[in-house]
Amino acid sequence: MADAKAPMARPAACVPGHFGEWIQGRLGPDGPVALVTLACPALAVTAPGTGPGIDRLFPPRAVAGFGRALGLGPVAWPGLDPDMPMGAGAGASTACLVASARAMGWQGEAQALARACLDVEGATDPLMHPAPDRLLWASREGRVIEELDPPPPCEIMGGYLGAPRRTDPEDTGFPDIADLVPFWRAAVARADLAAVAGIATESARRCTALRGPEGPIDALARDLGALGHARAHTGTARALIFAPGKVPDGAAQALHEAGFTGVLTFATGGAG
Repeated sequence: MADAKAPMARPAACVPGHFGEWIQGRLGPDGPVALVTLACPALAVTAPGTGPGIDRLFPPRAVAGFGRALGLGPVAWPGLDPDMPMGAGAGASTACLVASARAMGWQGEAQALARACLDVEGATDPLMHPAPDRLLWASREGRVIEELDPPPPCEIMGGYLGAPRRTDPEDTGFPDIADLVPFWRAAVARADLAAVAGIATESARRCTALRGPEGPIDALARDLGALGHARAHTGTARALIFAPGKVPDGAAQALHEAGFTGVLTFATGGAG
């Protein structure tokens, strides 16, 4: 008979991240900070892993509260293996929390997990949802504002530009995107990738104009024939948007030469 005190094997958890946002900003001057995340299946956090657990990544009191909120009590949190750095705008923080909960066997509703993540982070990505890029998401409130059609299939070439910058949950100084949301809703409903890329580019440009930093992404999009570009609105991820199969030869080298690190290509969008 097995020893009843032996530790239970943890289920493996793999939580994909994101690569910035298609759009992000305030819904009106006094409205919430809202976003549509740019889902990135090429980057993920896996648990159990060989790296530090959330008890070493976040304040102990916050981690203890996270466990209590999920009904887990005091636990030995698993190590984590993230593919992305913290502060890059690729969802590492939220993905670490979600992967930890799932590795401990938690199987509750996404909204309960979102609230628990929000209590730790103060601003959370919708990575606990099965299709995060189909949501207009209030990141400082951890809630779904609206369910949307998915972005159309596309290919992303991107990387990180500059030093990591963690999200400050008290920072709400973002441009107004209330006018962009109806255009986004219509563009994804008709699967219009050119329009989607144009809206993402406008959101990115507004953010850069208000918050900085300036960079070479506009010139790269023009020179490489991208449909547009997107960015992490509080991190370092920058993304060029292409139709599937249309990333040109030499694009990765062009990003490297422009100072990008962690250059990668991935497919995203679609109903799958």
